[in-house]
Amino acid sequence: MRHNLYACVLLAAVGYGCAQGPSASKPTTDTAKLREAAPTYAQTITAADLSKHLHIIASDAYEGRNTGEKGQKMAAEYIAREFREDGLMGPVKSNSTNPYYQTFDLEKSTWGEGHITIGEEKYLMMQDFFPYGSSSFATEQSVAAVYAASADEVATKDVQGKLLVTLLSTPEEMQTKMRGFSAAAEKAGAKGVVYVMAAEPFRLMSERFSHRLQQPSVARKGGSTRPVNLIATPSVGASLLGTTPDKLMTSGVPTATAAASFKPASDVKVLTSRISEPLPTENVLGYVEGTDKKEEIVVVTAHYDHVGVDESLEGDKIFNGANDDGSGTVAVLEVAEAFAQAKKAGYGPRRSILFMTVTGEEKGLLGSEYYSENPIFPLENTVADVNIDMIGRMDYDHEKTNDSNYIYVIGADKLSSELHQINEEMNEKYVNLKLDYTYNDENDPNRFYYRSDHYNFAKHGIPIVFYFNGVHDDYHQPSDEVEKIDFESAEKVARLAFHVAWELANRENRIVVDSNKK
Repeated sequence: MRHNLYACVLLAAVGYGCAQGPSASKPTTDTAKLREAAPTYAQTITAADLSKHLHIIASDAYEGRNTGEKGQKMAAEYIAREFREDGLMGPVKSNSTNPYYQTFDLEKSTWGEGHITIGEEKYLMMQDFFPYGSSSFATEQSVAAVYAASADEVATKDVQGKLLVTLLSTPEEMQTKMRGFSAAAEKAGAKGVVYVMAAEPFRLMSERFSHRLQQPSVARKGGSTRPVNLIATPSVGASLLGTTPDKLMTSGVPTATAAASFKPASDVKVLTSRISEPLPTENVLGYVEGTDKKEEIVVVTAHYDHVGVDESLEGDKIFNGANDDGSGTVAVLEVAEAFAQAKKAGYGPRRSILFMTVTGEEKGLLGSEYYSENPIFPLENTVADVNIDMIGRMDYDHEKTNDSNYIYVIGADKLSSELHQINEEMNEKYVNLKLDYTYNDENDPNRFYYRSDHYNFAKHGIPIVFYFNGVHDDYHQPSDEVEKIDFESAEKVARLAFHVAWELANRENRIVVDSNKK
């Protein structure tokens, strides 16, 4: 009796009478009541809890959570245990051992033999060119070359199944051009992309990457369908474009003006083979079943893998990945716990919520790609994806003004005008972050819209919103440590993600898909 009375007092203290309130056995489906309850459960997402989780999964003991390795397995166990203890269901019925795991095999591989043959000329991998990323030429294949100066130009040419050739005038251009160009090449169906550099930058770049190229990499089993990226000397580029290095170069630099007039080679053969072995890994899923609209699914994602350990480094060798993306992972844990608590009190979501921390993001969005091709719940029933990747830090621009009260919002308007509106409304009503749309620009060279796990939902026509704090000096460095996280900032973003997911799950009508922005 005293326990029941005490529970009523607690409920009354947050505005819900014991007699009037719902219960787990009789949950409410009233949208107004659910909206009224939202702040109570948002407040359970705290900086202290985010810190507690992150100090564990981004500790040295987790060895940088490299895909398929010990630390990633430890993180998967931790996340699954948290889901289970918070009362979330494990929805993977095919996994009788652990229904919180969607297991699958990737391939761990190293580079083998490689060459580009153009007519009678043969150029060797690791000598005349080196690969970057995965391989789409596991066996030698014939392919025609096509020249394009920019990512925009790719769309104007027939590049399906062909080898794109483009020029890098400076090494710095590699960082800006490659992202957009490779995405455009993949979209257009190119088989590969050759980035031609001047001789000295090529030498310096190959020295820089030589150690990394000797390390095993990870890809989808059976080979990648993504275009292979090849960094090549002027000799390779000139041969592909049917000219000579002297005619391709101006003052020692490859020039697009000259290249546009050349006739690319059609008798090209490419081999970039890999020596592979299976690498088991797993996405970790927790599920809160909805009430009257339970067949519809809202997904909340973050990737829990990072890049592991680099034994070649002096000093700190462990890439802890506190910001990337330990911060998003612990935000998902906190949002999941908030929804689970609401469900226990009778305020469970009308639509079901799938909380998914994915593996292999750092290897090419592989875990989310696998889910999108092997979904636990039908994609046609998936309402939206709320993706959190890197929160609780300031990027270069915001460090200048010491402004942590912001978040970059990417993609919310690209498929659904309603999702964009919901995000704006939830922020204004509950959180009051500065919503920065810099990276939502279709012409932004960073192409962040294509670079995190939400994209594997978006490309199937599922609306997404992506929360991201931007890049800083610790990005993909051992210095991405827990001590540098601003947990109050991370708390605000996690609460915004909660409120958006809550509204998506509980509104009367499923959000519309009424846009097709790129």
